[in-house]
Amino acid sequence: MKKTLEFLKSAGVFYLATVDEDQPRVRPFGVVTEFEGKLYICTANTKACFRQMINNPKVEICAFKGNEWIRLAGEVEADVREVARMAVLEDNPHLKSLYAADDGFFEVFCFTSGTATFASFTDESTVEEF
Repeated sequence: MKKTLEFLKSAGVFYLATVDEDQPRVRPFGVVTEFEGKLYICTANTKACFRQMINNPKVEICAFKGNEWIRLAGEVEADVREVARMAVLEDNPHLKSLYAADDGFFEVFCFTSGTATFASFTDESTVEEF
C-alpha cells in the first residue's frame, strides 16, 4: 500500500469511479491518507459519491503523473470512528476550513482490499495488492 499512497499523494489529483445503479460516475479527488495501516479517502455524506459507496463498495481510482499512471481497484467501507476522521483531517489540514471530525457531514472510507496496477509508456506494469 505504501507505493500506492505515495503515488496518489504525489499525483495530487486522482479520479474516483463509483457506480450509480447502472451508470459509472467519476469525479476528481485529492485527499488520501494512511491510518492504522489502511488507505483512506474522504467525502461529505451529502454528496452522491457517499451514497454510491455505501450502496456499492466497489470503486476504482485512476491517476496520471509524468509518463506513469495507476489504476486502483478495490472495496471500501465507511469508518464511522471520530478518531479516523481526525486522522484524515490532521494529515490534510486544508480540510479543516471545510470540515470538522464531529460536524455530522465529514465521512471517511478505508480500503478493505485493493489491487493497484502501475503502468507507463516505457516500463512493464507492476502490481501492489493490499
